[in-house]
Amino acid sequence: MTQSQPGAERVHLDAGAGAPLHPAAREVMTAAQERGFADPRALHGAGRDARLLLDNAREVVAECLGLRREEVFFTSPVDAVQRGMLGLAAARVRVGGHVVHSAVEHAHVRHAALWWAGSHGGETREVPVDLRGAVAEADVISHCAGAGVAVAAVQLANHEVGTVQPVGAFPLPDGVPMFVDASPALGHLDLPAEHWSAAAGHATAWGGPPGVGVMIVRRGARWTNPFPGDPAPTDAGGGLPDVPGALAAAAALRATLAEHDEVAARQRRLVDRIREAAAAVPDTDVVGDPRDRLPHLVTFSCLYVPGEALVRALDRHGFGVASGSACTASTLEPSHVLAAMGALTHGNVRVSLGRQVTEAQVERFCAVLPGVVQDLRAEIGL
Repeated sequence: MTQSQPGAERVHLDAGAGAPLHPAAREVMTAAQERGFADPRALHGAGRDARLLLDNAREVVAECLGLRREEVFFTSPVDAVQRGMLGLAAARVRVGGHVVHSAVEHAHVRHAALWWAGSHGGETREVPVDLRGAVAEADVISHCAGAGVAVAAVQLANHEVGTVQPVGAFPLPDGVPMFVDASPALGHLDLPAEHWSAAAGHATAWGGPPGVGVMIVRRGARWTNPFPGDPAPTDAGGGLPDVPGALAAAAALRATLAEHDEVAARQRRLVDRIREAAAAVPDTDVVGDPRDRLPHLVTFSCLYVPGEALVRALDRHGFGVASGSACTASTLEPSHVLAAMGALTHGNVRVSLGRQVTEAQVERFCAVLPGVVQDLRAEIGL
C-alpha cells in the first residue's frame, strides 16, 4: 500500500486550468499598474497613456500570432469565445439560425450555440469525432451543407485530451464562416493560415493573467456584435479594458513563444513518459491522439475507480491534477468529450504540465500512480 507523504513537494499538474504567471508577465503587470490604471477611452493624459499601452499590447499579440493589430481585441475569456463566435452568426442572421460544432467543443461554445439556435429558429448540429477525439473534414462539410447554417465552430485542440483538429485545412460550403476556439492551444500551436474568420484565446494557456481573453476577428470577415452595444468588435465588448492585464498577457505570449521549441520538446517528452506509465497500469485507457496533440497535456481513465477519488488521492501525495470525468466539484454528469469519443467517462485524470515541471517531478508522479490506483481498487474489493 502506498503511503501519503505530508511533507512531499507540491507539484502543480493542472496548468491547463491555471498556472503561475510567467515571470515576464509578472514584471510587466507591476509596471503597467503604475501607468495603465485609467480608462483608455478618456481624453485626458492618463487616459491617453492607457490607450497607448493597450495599443502596444494589441500590437505585440498581433505580431506574435501573425495578425494585424486591428484584428486583436482584449476581453474576458468567456466573452472572447461567445462574442467571437456569435458575432459571425449575427452577421448572417438572415441566412438562418443553425450552428454547427464538433461534439467535443468546450461548454462555452456549446451553451452559446444552443442559445443562438433556440433564439433564431435554428438547431445545433454536432459533428461526431473518432476514438482519438478528431473530426473528419468530410463530416464538418456535410453538416454545414444546405440552407440555414449561420456559423461553424471547431476548436484548434481539445481542452481535455489535447487532440489537434484539422481547422484551416478546408473551406466550408455556402460561405459558412469558421470560428476557432484556440483557448487551450495558443502559445502551444499556431493559428491556421486560412479558412477561418474569428478565434478566441485565453491568456492563462501561455502564462498570462487568468482573467484575460483575446478575441480575434479577421479583416474582411463579416462580424456584428450579437449583444447590446457597439456593432463593431471592441476591447472588453465596449466596457473598461484591463490594460495591465492585457500588457501582461502580451509580455507572457512573447516570452512563451521565444522559449517555445525548448519547452514544448521537454513537455512532449515528459507527457510521453506519463502516457507510458499510465498505459502500464492494468485496465487503464490513455485517450487522445498519441502524436497530433498538445505537447503538455495527457488524459487517462482507470476502470473501477472514481475520478474524484483519484484526484484526492494524488493530491495527498502532492500532485495537483484535474479530472475530466463525472464526479468533480459541482457536477455528476460524465465528460461529454470522453463520451463523444467512446472512452471511459469515469476514473479520469487529466495532467497538464506548466513550463516549470521537471523530469524528476514527473518520474515521482509515475512511481506513485500505480500504487494509488491499486489502493483505490482494493478499497472496493478488487
